Amino acid sequence: MDDIRQLLRGIPVFDGELPSFDVDSAPERPGELFVEWLTAALDAGVREPHAMTVSTIGSHGTPDARMLILKNLDARGWQFAAHADSPKGRDLIATPTAALTFYWPLQARQIRVRGPVTPEPAERSAADFLARPAGSRAEASIGKQSQTLPDRNDLETATKQALATIEATPGHVVPEWTLFTLDATTVEFWQGDKARKHTRLRYTATGEDLWTREELWP
Repeated sequence: MDDIRQLLRGIPVFDGELPSFDVDSAPERPGELFVEWLTAALDAGVREPHAMTVSTIGSHGTPDARMLILKNLDARGWQFAAHADSPKGRDLIATPTAALTFYWPLQARQIRVRGPVTPEPAERSAADFLARPAGSRAEASIGKQSQTLPDRNDLETATKQALATIEATPGHVVPEWTLFTLDATTVEFWQGDKARKHTRLRYTATGEDLWTREELWP
């Protein structure tokens, strides 16, 4: 364990040149700042900056988290998708609230989003499903996410069958596939600093498309 401790302490953090963050010039709405940071991340070569940790609350009050892709950000909120019968889908149906976390270590930037979650209408969920690649639709069609896999060959067989169904019926949609929208109550932008004097700006919703801004201690 001492070797692991030394290994962890020796890993460099906040390496390289980091971007600046002037909170006084930040836009009034968090969505606008997110787009600015997302564009900057893409320009800097950050891989998959739309990947985020989605944290939910389980049936026994225990937290759970996994990586998903942000599908859209619009006036309704922050959108992502899941199978309703998956663990995350069941969590969101039972306790419709979540936290999203983006982390881009190349820029030492983190964005945290929290708020209630609502399923979108069936037609929007269907459109999201049909926009996925064939392999992704096949995986979702199997409907056994997180269940025990006794034999790897079972996965190969089920995937081939699901792909055959999709090829035979291009409009096939899994009814359990759900597009969720998180209506943010707070959004925090965190810019790391080599001297640990991190910059944190929190947006708090105060009404329809109205926000207050507060700078926080590191």
